[in-house]
Amino acid sequence: MQRFSIPERENWRTQAEALGFNFHTIAGQAYWVEDAYYQFSLKQIEADIEAPSEELHQMAMAFVADAIQSEEIMRTLGIPAEFWDYLASSYRAGEKHLYGRMDFAYSGTEPAKLLEFNYDTPTSLYESAYFQWLWLEQNIRSGALSDRCDQYNLLQELLIQAFGRLKEELRGALYFSSVRDHQEDRGTILYLRDCAVQAGIESALIDIEDIGLSIDGRFTDLDNNVIQALFKLYPLEFMFEDEFGKALPGSGIRLFEPPWKALLSNKGVLAYLWRRHPNHPNLLPSFFDDSSTPLAPGWVRKPLHSREGANVQIRRDDGTIEANPGPYLGPTIRQAYVPLPRFGEYHTVLGAWMIADRAAGMGIREDTGYITRDSARFVPHVILD
Repeated sequence: MQRFSIPERENWRTQAEALGFNFHTIAGQAYWVEDAYYQFSLKQIEADIEAPSEELHQMAMAFVADAIQSEEIMRTLGIPAEFWDYLASSYRAGEKHLYGRMDFAYSGTEPAKLLEFNYDTPTSLYESAYFQWLWLEQNIRSGALSDRCDQYNLLQELLIQAFGRLKEELRGALYFSSVRDHQEDRGTILYLRDCAVQAGIESALIDIEDIGLSIDGRFTDLDNNVIQALFKLYPLEFMFEDEFGKALPGSGIRLFEPPWKALLSNKGVLAYLWRRHPNHPNLLPSFFDDSSTPLAPGWVRKPLHSREGANVQIRRDDGTIEANPGPYLGPTIRQAYVPLPRFGEYHTVLGAWMIADRAAGMGIREDTGYITRDSARFVPHVILD
């Protein structure tokens, strides 16, 4: 794993905005970065990222199959009791899931270490699937990159296939929804909608704030049409807490990601996987914070539902502490600390994507801090032997 400099493409910002990538710069700071790229060998991708991703995914799915039968696991993960049957019914009905991302610490020489699952509302999908592939093609065409370069990126192809498998199961339009006025989330759902349309699915857009509830307990759009299927870039645990959330189990709505994904969008799964697979080369020792098991010399404390580094605290090997503020309270886990690879001032996290049950590609984020935040930069990658 190496990081190289490269000239930026001329007028790439104009091209990005024409393609709907309006969040390439956030709050005046670069989000998409193309004056650098990361390089991997094919063996690194296949053996160190792709294969472990699929193995860890299967381990997580086996955990879900057990969790839906265990009130103790549901309770420990903080799932409200009134939704236990809802999650279990969703899983037993075989409700398909669409996508997810695992975040790894990986230097290119040691086994990749799983930091967390982002299996309910992962973003950075558009830039992983489409814009970095466009960057690769154009740089090969211009001669800035070797024509032997490739990229670990089957995302768009597999997304369209996944939507195609859903087509026969859907009744009516599949609505795509996110929080109003959030550029990055809107960009993600617009990209997903485009993939669904390419698969022949009827679709619609609605802000999450505009979804209503009818007298008979059905979710509706602004024209009072019943929403029968909804992709929501809005956390399941938020839905469970919202006033309308109480209507979910009886509403008949088909959610994407499905309700059972709440079991994997939870840091507690890391503690359970370590308990079930101790010393697995791609796992870090992880324990619920009420455990007396010591973690030395360093650890990371994470709330069960933290996102984008919020409320994460790191105690490094030398005893120094770094913490991010945020809104997430409640139970926490502690995970053994592993330093992120560092290139100059940047610490690097590798996000490995799953589409349905298949490893599909990756995106790389880098941050100046030890905790990867929502402001972390996205940097493209290549495969070159």
